[in-house]
Amino acid sequence: MALPGIEAEGTLHPEELVDEPKPGAIHGRSPTQIALERLRHDKVAIISGVVVAILVLLGVLAPLITGALDICPDSDCTDTAEVIGTGGYPAIGPPLNAFTWDHPLGLEPQTGYDNLARLLYGLRTSLLVATISAVGATLIGVIIGLVSGFAHGWLDRGMSFTIDTFLAFPFILGALTLGPILTQRFAENPTALNWASVIAVITVLVVLGWMYLARIIRAEVLSLREREFIQAARVIGVPTRRILFKELLPNLIAPIVVSISLMLPNFVALEAALSYLGIGITGVPSLGQTINEAQLDYDFYPIYLWAPIITVMVLVVALNLLGDSVRDAFDPKTRR
Repeated sequence: MALPGIEAEGTLHPEELVDEPKPGAIHGRSPTQIALERLRHDKVAIISGVVVAILVLLGVLAPLITGALDICPDSDCTDTAEVIGTGGYPAIGPPLNAFTWDHPLGLEPQTGYDNLARLLYGLRTSLLVATISAVGATLIGVIIGLVSGFAHGWLDRGMSFTIDTFLAFPFILGALTLGPILTQRFAENPTALNWASVIAVITVLVVLGWMYLARIIRAEVLSLREREFIQAARVIGVPTRRILFKELLPNLIAPIVVSISLMLPNFVALEAALSYLGIGITGVPSLGQTINEAQLDYDFYPIYLWAPIITVMVLVVALNLLGDSVRDAFDPKTRR
């Protein structure tokens, strides 16, 4: 026994029971924080992200850029009689005349529209279509994948059959069927036809693009629903909706983010391909539409075709590299 006024050896004071953080101590981090840390140290992700950000800004700021340069993508500010010369080719700039900073990429034959303005507005249209389509396809794929993976019996079999049916449906055939329908329905109103073509392309990409994510989510949910935290939630009577969106969905962030990052370049390329084939966007400037119109003048006017092709190539490659980096960052088994 210790004497009064003298503390026994080994006596602990209350303040000593509090653990103080030590210098250099390792703190816990969530999988998302670990993935973001990997991305910050990935040079490929940084470079491709910067390229994508620049292209997105060029598309978003297209009206401001064209206004500052005093160029126009349509007939609202273009006098065709002044800029079109012999044979329908521009009277100023390439291919018949010397380069001019007033129209760095030249003018469109027959119409006189500025190619740089068409490129910027086309970039904005393509990015808008791809982004809306990716978000829509992701929402449908996540909901159907969650419900199908968590359900049992006939509901799971029915949804799985629906996914397989959509996977078997040919993409080009679905796009081809919309052309005559829209032409017949909106032929008397060209403005409505232009916007209807944009909505039709988005609808085709969404309806025929959600199945792959749905299968991935379903497979993940089939594994997660047997985990202890899900079983415990079901035992204590947690509602199914809460289990799906509060317990399961947060554990699916990684495959969802990866899917979106890989879906965007695919949709950009598909939109350009559909417009190039003449069954996509019409009337509204888009990269694929410009490529389709420029191919006829390639021999005599190559810059008219190469500008949108290089833009599509750079955008798709940058998005693919960024998507690969995101996949590597969120996958703990991957090392680059």
